[in-house]
Amino acid sequence: MYENEIKPQTAVLVAVDTGEYDIDVSLDELEELAATAGAQVIGRMVQKRTDMDVATCIGSGRLAELALFCENTQADMVIFDHELTPAQLRNIEDACDTSVLDRTMLILDIFAQRARSGEGKLQVELAQQRYLLPRLAGLGNILSRQGGGIGTRGPGETKLETDRRHIRARIHALEERLESLTRHRENLRARRKKDGVTTVAIVGYTNVGKSTLLNALTDAGVLAEDKLFATLDPTARALLLPDGRSVMLIDTVGLVRRLPHHLVEAFKSTLEEAAQADLLLNVCDISSEEMAEQVEVTQQLLGELGVADTPVLTVLNKCDKVAQLPLTLGESTVAISARTGYGFEELLQKIARLLPQTQRRMKLLIPYDKGNLLSEIREEGKIFSEEYTPEGTLVDALVEMKLLHKVEGMVKRD
Repeated sequence: MYENEIKPQTAVLVAVDTGEYDIDVSLDELEELAATAGAQVIGRMVQKRTDMDVATCIGSGRLAELALFCENTQADMVIFDHELTPAQLRNIEDACDTSVLDRTMLILDIFAQRARSGEGKLQVELAQQRYLLPRLAGLGNILSRQGGGIGTRGPGETKLETDRRHIRARIHALEERLESLTRHRENLRARRKKDGVTTVAIVGYTNVGKSTLLNALTDAGVLAEDKLFATLDPTARALLLPDGRSVMLIDTVGLVRRLPHHLVEAFKSTLEEAAQADLLLNVCDISSEEMAEQVEVTQQLLGELGVADTPVLTVLNKCDKVAQLPLTLGESTVAISARTGYGFEELLQKIARLLPQTQRRMKLLIPYDKGNLLSEIREEGKIFSEEYTPEGTLVDALVEMKLLHKVEGMVKRD
């Protein structure tokens, strides 16, 4: 018997350093993305230039070096840390005789692997089609030939024009289906608001432990891996706070630096779960040297979604991996370890304090002739215990703020 061993595809990472950002950090992240997609990185190449070459991105001399390296190592693919034009893609593929991807294509491939729900798959396909449409013109002569042979001849339309027409039609169909799903999601959010459901959204950079935190707090059973974009589809679970309130905790897609705009657009309906939340948990990896930049990326994207007025609790996760925590943490910051459960009690207390106070827990002695009030409290809030006494019903209850004026004089002091 023989065992077939599936070897990972090998990749060479390439970047042009124009001084716009830290190229080493960006390439480290690109290597993580490649590993998440299932590729093994066997080399890196960086070219310092004031701007990218129009034809080859890295220049003809450097491209010849890249082609030689690919030939000697038999690399399966080349991945560029930039968005390439169709002409650049074709020229680099011709020179290296291997498949070429850019950063956006790699992220789209990961998204396609990770999408589980119907909506997630639609969002990924929409992003892929939007990315492909403007690139058709440069994808080789084959797309410019008219169809030939039986059943392919038409009124003179070129294959390029046919492909464009089909892609535009597919984009329109996907947008309509997503619009329908978006309306359904909006109806669910409106129902939650009407029913007084408080929502807390977990946001943050990819691979900082958001899904691990959701699982630890709610036993959600969401896939949590040490890989980028492990979560694409939002998951909502009930979470009980120390003050007795039950809130909806929602996990959202992770963010990444230089996330292409059309990817953000495709996943906007998912990210809107964060935009509509009553509180945001901005989860950060305190053990990462790039934490400050990751927080900045998250805040920038949340700003685009219009959530500037939403309260934010900064959650410093993975504190079990650092030798020393900050000496002082503000009211809107908490240090935790989603893996060990450290800091969860303080986290829940701060969530309760930062959320809008729509209910108050109190002990009340309700006279028997006010039985209708007890029914209102039970319907609008929550009763933890009740005891029948000669004077009336003694209850420990979570009371809606709008009912406070009705229970004046009934508060039982310990």
